[in-house]
Amino acid sequence: MSDAYIIEVASQAAGIVVRTEGGYRFFAATHRFDSLEGQLFRNPRQAERAAIRLLNGAVKLAAQLPRPEFRPVHLALPT
Repeated sequence: MSDAYIIEVASQAAGIVVRTEGGYRFFAATHRFDSLEGQLFRNPRQAERAAIRLLNGAVKLAAQLPRPEFRPVHLALPT
């Protein structure tokens, strides 16, 4: 078994996991996955599932945000 794995989610690099005593430590590749930084996982698959859950949760949150309302702006130009 390898000592390091790249974790990808939805074609995005989430981070890498490196084998240490007691499991695999996660190192985030982007800020989106910072909440997993330094966490210890039993195996690379467990880290991948955590990254997927995190990304899916972020996607749901973004989908729930209200859309901004755009109104036309009328400028009065001096005559």
